[in-house]
Amino acid sequence: MDNKWEYDYKSLYREQPPKDQNDYSSSQEPPVWEISGKPVKPKKHWVKKTVAAVAALAVVSGVGMASGYFGYRLAAKNAPQSGSGTVLYQSVDRTSTSTGDAVGMSISDVVSTVASSVVEITTEQLVTDNYFSQRIQSGAGSGVIISEDGYIITNNHVISGASNIVVTLHDKTKYDATLVGTDPSTDIAVLKIDATGLSPAVMGDSSQLAVGETAIAIGNPLGSLGGTVTNGIISALDRDITVEGQTMRLLQTNAAISPGNSGGGLFNAQGELIGIVNAKSGATDSEGLGFAIPINTAKKVAEDLINAGYVTGRPALGVTVLNILDAQTALRYGVNTLGVYVAEVTPGSGAEKAGVQVGDRIVIIDGKEVSQNSDVSSALQDKQIGDVVNLQLARDGKIVSVDVELTEQTQSAQQQNNSSSSSSQQQINPFG
Repeated sequence: MDNKWEYDYKSLYREQPPKDQNDYSSSQEPPVWEISGKPVKPKKHWVKKTVAAVAALAVVSGVGMASGYFGYRLAAKNAPQSGSGTVLYQSVDRTSTSTGDAVGMSISDVVSTVASSVVEITTEQLVTDNYFSQRIQSGAGSGVIISEDGYIITNNHVISGASNIVVTLHDKTKYDATLVGTDPSTDIAVLKIDATGLSPAVMGDSSQLAVGETAIAIGNPLGSLGGTVTNGIISALDRDITVEGQTMRLLQTNAAISPGNSGGGLFNAQGELIGIVNAKSGATDSEGLGFAIPINTAKKVAEDLINAGYVTGRPALGVTVLNILDAQTALRYGVNTLGVYVAEVTPGSGAEKAGVQVGDRIVIIDGKEVSQNSDVSSALQDKQIGDVVNLQLARDGKIVSVDVELTEQTQSAQQQNNSSSSSSQQQINPFG
């Protein structure tokens, strides 16, 4: 039985236009995860605009409140700083052990300590229907303050496509937010508000988590219940979950996750931020299946977005790929086999040096079969820059084997990929 996964109840939050008959959907439905999305509140603002579909997809601690406070100040003294002086608060001493929670606070004490670090996020964006008319839609999600000077971490899917972003603090003060950077591959985005003296979360170490530990989720379910707390345990570690074609390695929790929780915090019994909530099961017959991005992953991405403007150290094949997963799409592009095709080869990349060509169909990467673009991302997930991967390519009725050295994905490539993921572009045929 196939499971359905989505970014926290996306269908409840974002008005879904009728599905285009030519979109790249597989006849065999893979596991799908829901995103915690954006409650729709259309406004009376209509314009006309022609928009074409996107063709190419880019590849690529102590007990009680007092000890919690002193742990926070100790973390502050050891917090890393960026070139701009931004401080991210990192826990200096893990207080739980591999056998589960050691010494921790009560849930109410954790909430009292960290609640002011979690914010509500509301967005507005223009969406286009099948009649080429646009309306303004509003959405909602959550975020976590990560610095005293106004940096906030959330999910990419919470703010994707937004033209206006408003952050509401725990005390109900509202700020207009600017987008610092976003990374669809990990579903992380960083916002900035013009404020100081905020209460940032203290980041824990997700690599030290154990199944069975306390997990406390704080967020903005339903887009109107900011500060809601749910609790449970860490149900599993290192779950490879594919959400809307993107494979991510996530923490699993049975803490209740509802629409609008996305981007909110998952905390442990010491009040440390251990994850950023982003997905849950979309199946009607499942309960207690929530997921969060491990904080070690989220922290690295956030720091890179703040300091460099893109995620550094990420390996890339040096190609842009196109999913061709149904007969109509195959007919449109003039191919007779479904699969993942090379739409563009980056000049100077390992793929170009290995002889990869536009129009090649990627059949296998390092012995793993490739049938959709998420398989490519999955095959590269544990690779490093400088690793060599073997590609089996279908070209002119033959199978061609090439070895590609992975290079670092450049800032311009990531920005182009991010733009392709979040905005509509004119459709082209990469095969001529």
